[in-house]
Amino acid sequence: MTTWDGVVIARTPRLVLRTFKLDDLPLYAALNADPAVYATLSGSPLSREESDSIAAWAQNLYAYKSIGLLAIERHSDGEFLGMCGLHHMESHPDDVEVGWRLAPEHWGHGYATEAAAGWLDLGFGPLGLTRIVSITDEDNHRSLAVMRRLGMEFDHNARIVDDGIEFDASVYSISADQWASGPLAEHGV
Repeated sequence: MTTWDGVVIARTPRLVLRTFKLDDLPLYAALNADPAVYATLSGSPLSREESDSIAAWAQNLYAYKSIGLLAIERHSDGEFLGMCGLHHMESHPDDVEVGWRLAPEHWGHGYATEAAAGWLDLGFGPLGLTRIVSITDEDNHRSLAVMRRLGMEFDHNARIVDDGIEFDASVYSISADQWASGPLAEHGV
């Protein structure tokens, strides 16, 4: 049974990384249905049912493996901004990917970089990972810029299958050693 308890996983200077709360679900569904969000993603906007299903999957993944694509909340006002976290992609099951998705009104403020840095700290710290990847459509320039700001480096191009949708992607990666000495090494972001 999925619980919607909003457990705090980590805090960054401006953000709270946490599990979803029931109140997040309509906001997450609106984000996942927004055509602007999908303009640079493969696939098409999601229904409320599909969005809720992804949130439940993320909650359960976190409960069992301490990873998942979970909620981002702004400290200052408690506003739900989107999601970020670690997970395994269908096409790269042996890798752990850091991924994010924010509502368009929150783009351009550094929130994706800050949230992803928080998850990289968790991945390379308590979770003991040695390498993390990030995968996006080849023309998703905003996400590619976040990857570079995190200190990730181009790894390879790939043909990805995710939820039955095939697309050309750029795969970036970073090792624990690179993270420890990279541009965000102090992680005060």
